[in-house]
Amino acid sequence: MTRVTADLGISLDGFAAGPDQSHDNPLGVGGDHLLDDWMFGAADENAAEIEAILARKAFIMGRNMFGPPEGGEWDPEWHGWWGEDPPYHAPVFVLTHHERDDLPMDGGTTFHFVTDGIEAALDSAREAAGDGEVGIMGGATTVRQYLAAGLIDKLRLHLVPLVLGAGERLFDDLAGLKLEPVGARRTPLVTHLTYRRA
Repeated sequence: MTRVTADLGISLDGFAAGPDQSHDNPLGVGGDHLLDDWMFGAADENAAEIEAILARKAFIMGRNMFGPPEGGEWDPEWHGWWGEDPPYHAPVFVLTHHERDDLPMDGGTTFHFVTDGIEAALDSAREAAGDGEVGIMGGATTVRQYLAAGLIDKLRLHLVPLVLGAGERLFDDLAGLKLEPVGARRTPLVTHLTYRRA
């Protein structure tokens, strides 16, 4: 069966986004450091991890990762945070409560909007991925739902040496979750930790 891997940047105190998420601060106040510093500011040092993330053959993300956190009905002019050529270059399944037509973009990315739950999104992503891997890209709520359902085979946390103090925690309401550590690699701006289901 197709392997499912989740990747998420987190702070030392366990937050995957800072407080006060908004259109201007999609990762909350201070949350941009969870990605920007190591993924964009030091891409050469973290090239192996970035390459592994983007090598997935299909992706799943939550509604807020695609669009502004205010939620509600879709703005038809909104095409995501990444411009006309998103980095995924594969089918992306967006979990949402609001229907929207498929959105093809440059570079091979097509956003599909799924309104009937995490299992339906995963079934579609597995079919699209074929023999490749499915990536759960976040945010924290989406990864948490898949962890709670036992649907993630491998969890890769990108631990940034930052204390946010508030925001959206990854592991809330997951008491009893057991993970087995299988890898760690440190670069100056981030420590990459890999776990699998125990």
